Amino acid sequence: MAVYLDFEEPLKALEDKITQMKEIEQKTQVDMSDKIAELEKKLKEETKKTFSSLTPWQRVQLSRHPERPYTLSYIESLTQGKFQELHGDRNVRDDKAMVGGFGLLDGETVMFVGQQKGVNTKMRQYRNFGMPNPEGYRKALRLMKLAEKFNKPVVTFIDTPGAFPGLEAEERGQGEAIARNIYEMMRLKVPIVCVIIGEGASGGALGIGVGDRIYMMENTWYSVISPESCSSILWRSWEYKEKAAEALKLTAKDMKKLGLIDEVIKEPINGAHRNHEEAFKNVKKAIVTALKELKPMDSKERINQRIKAYEKRGVWKG
Repeated sequence: MAVYLDFEEPLKALEDKITQMKEIEQKTQVDMSDKIAELEKKLKEETKKTFSSLTPWQRVQLSRHPERPYTLSYIESLTQGKFQELHGDRNVRDDKAMVGGFGLLDGETVMFVGQQKGVNTKMRQYRNFGMPNPEGYRKALRLMKLAEKFNKPVVTFIDTPGAFPGLEAEERGQGEAIARNIYEMMRLKVPIVCVIIGEGASGGALGIGVGDRIYMMENTWYSVISPESCSSILWRSWEYKEKAAEALKLTAKDMKKLGLIDEVIKEPINGAHRNHEEAFKNVKKAIVTALKELKPMDSKERINQRIKAYEKRGVWKG
């Protein structure tokens, strides 16, 4: 059964009416095509109206929608199943919250890396809710270095509420692992394309978020802190999360305006959670276009451009 957020309820009511009309038409053999067409037109108009005026908090909610496609779904679609997952950091263990491996994208071998969430309670626990431990980031770096060795481009999918904040993660060097990834990704000789497909929280996102092209899907967020955590720090309550989301300027549109990402990838009119195939198609188009631009470049030139791009991002005063 489909899951609907609060602001999607009016759309659900219209969809239910359309379904009822079709059932009545089938049972009674009475032509109701005109009424159905009228309702479908109204549904399309209401959907466009609703999704064109979303608040930052509503976009945060959409980024977490349980029916939104996750990393492995994108990889499966982009590679048409021609994907070989690789495991382990060769040190501690295989972190299930971070996945990666070689796959074929339009006949070209690409290293895919990304955070993976679970589709149900059991899988969410198995994937640690998409929050990698240090070994997850070390696995990601191992795979990216492997791609560099064979001169294959890297594509990362970012979707995490943050790196795992547990004591054991800190004991095993969570901060160092993320910092090392940022440092090494800046110097990686092969093209890197990063796509935020859901939540992009803090260092957990940055750990696989340095690249030549940074893209965000329309209904995603990217920030140093989540709205709830920001609200609890500033107001000692989660009740101001909507206000915090507005103040953080965390949406794709805000990030593009601030020059922190390169492009916003359009989602289907009713969101990626309602039309997976169109979302996959739009993401693939962005990645393929980026790789065509990046591959012919000399590696030194590409690295220099990457460094200069990051030097220009953000605002600071000396």
